[in-house]
Amino acid sequence: MPMRKLIIGSLAAAALAALAAPADARTNVDVFVNVGPPPVRYEVVPAPRIGVLWAPGHWAWRGHRHVWVPGHWVRNRPGFAYAPARWVDRDGRWHYEPAAWRRWDERYYAYGW
Repeated sequence: MPMRKLIIGSLAAAALAALAAPADARTNVDVFVNVGPPPVRYEVVPAPRIGVLWAPGHWAWRGHRHVWVPGHWVRNRPGFAYAPARWVDRDGRWHYEPAAWRRWDERYYAYGW
């Protein structure tokens, strides 16, 4: 009888894991709002450190308002360039572009990412 419970429990766990997997795949969400972000806050940037990069603070959209996300350290990724989070005005609507690491390519600098 204990072996049967183990098998049933294992099957139930596998079924739940299979249902949770598709939720992990949905990570790309575009945010558009009609209210522009407030002015960027002044932050004291710490002294440089080896192996990390300072990601500046930015305004994020939480619920129905902008919320300040303070700057923080991120691990450096050789061969990649860091693009900080930003808001872009697109015909009167504001689009949030999250921070991202992009492969180093001089074309990005020519076209502003």
